[in-house]
Formats: sequence, structure tokens, C-alpha cells
Amino acid sequence: MNRLKKGDPVIVIAGKDKGRQGTILRVLENGKVLVEGVNIAKKHQKPNPNAGVQGGIIEREMPLDQSNIMIFNPITKKGDRVGIKTLEDGKRVRFFKSNNEVVDV
Repeated sequence: MNRLKKGDPVIVIAGKDKGRQGTILRVLENGKVLVEGVNIAKKHQKPNPNAGVQGGIIEREMPLDQSNIMIFNPITKKGDRVGIKTLEDGKRVRFFKSNNEVVDV
């Protein structure tokens, strides 16, 4: 079970976008994540009439390492560490380490 999932609200704790918040768009295999509106880079795109791609300068989110983000805890209004525990019925859930509240409902 991953500690971060698609759709989780996160806060950036290191890098040029430190302090910015967003939601996870995609979790990549190499330990990186795409966060909405964070780590924006400009890419110069060549037009390709065969594929219907228009040329110009486009902005897109670039991957961030998982170590540079923390999941946002709405109760404490801060970034928080996440742990995994097993409930009595055998179901594994994620929880915030600061207040033991369950992330997944």
C-alpha cells in the first residue's frame, strides 16, 4: 500500500515551490508524483499537423520526488506524515501520525 495516492491533497516542503498546495494527479513508478499547479515548466512544442498538435510554448507540471511533499492534514492545517495500520477486520488503512486520524474513509 502506497502512502500517497491520486487525489490526495499535498503540500510541498522543499524546492522552488515550497509551501504551495495541490492535489496529486498521478503517482509514477520511479517514486515521483505529479502535483496539480506545482513545479510548472515551459516546454517549446513543435507543431505536428499529422497528430493535430499545435506549436508554441506550453506549460506543464513536471514530476516531484515523494520526499519533497507531505500529505495535507485538514484538522491541523499542516503537512503530516502518513502511516499504515491494520484494523480489527483486517483492512489496511492510512492514518496521520500526528493525531492518529484515518486518511481513508
